[in-house]
Amino acid sequence: MAYDEQDFLMISGIQHYRFCPRQWALTHIEQQWQDNYLTTEGEQVHQRVHDETIKEKRGDLLTVRGLPIHSREYGIYGVCDAVEFRRNQQGISLAEHQGLFQVHPVEYKHGHLKTDQSDQMQLFAEIVCLEEMLVCRIDYGFLYFNETHTREKIDFGPPERQELQATCQAMHQLWQRRHTPVVRPSKKCERCSLKDICLPEISKKEAVSTYLKRRLA
Repeated sequence: MAYDEQDFLMISGIQHYRFCPRQWALTHIEQQWQDNYLTTEGEQVHQRVHDETIKEKRGDLLTVRGLPIHSREYGIYGVCDAVEFRRNQQGISLAEHQGLFQVHPVEYKHGHLKTDQSDQMQLFAEIVCLEEMLVCRIDYGFLYFNETHTREKIDFGPPERQELQATCQAMHQLWQRRHTPVVRPSKKCERCSLKDICLPEISKKEAVSTYLKRRLA
C-alpha cells in the first residue's frame, strides 16, 4: 500500500505515540502542544544539528545533516539529524562522489535510551525512508546522546521491521478516524508536557465526550 502525501505522518510523532498514543493524538490530530523543560532541551539539541548546509567529509566518511526524507509505503516524512555515507564496496553510488557507500542515519537525543522503544522506532522510521529513497538495505543506525556524549549502534532486523510497521499502521488508523484515544494514567503522566491539557485524572473518571453529552442533556 502506498499512502498519499496528504496523509503522511511526521516521523517525530512516532516518539510521541510510543510514549503515549493520546499525547500523539492531542499533538498531531488536535494540534495542541505545550513545552516543558524536557521538550525545550530536546529542541535545542536538534536545532544545532539540523543545518542542511553542513556536509562533512573525513577520509571515507561523508556526513550530511538535515536531510529531508519520506516513505510512501509507511506514509511518513521528516528530517534526519545526520546521515553517514561510509565508503564500502557493498554500498550504493552517490551523485558527484566516486565509489560506493553504505548508509546509516544518526538520530540525536538529549538524555538516555528510553525503555518504551520510542527512540529506536524513530530511528527505524528514518531507515525505511532512506531505504526507499536510495533503493538500498540498511541493517542498523545510531543514536547519539548529547547529555553523555555517547553513541549506540541499534540493529534493525525482521522483528523491529514488523513492530515499526504495526506502529505506523496504528497511527494511520487513528489519523484517518481523527480519533483521540482515552488516556491510561501512569507515572509517566507526571513528566508529560501535555499533562495540563490532557487532564489524565479527570479522563480516568469520565471521558470528555461523555461529560459533554451529560451536561448538554
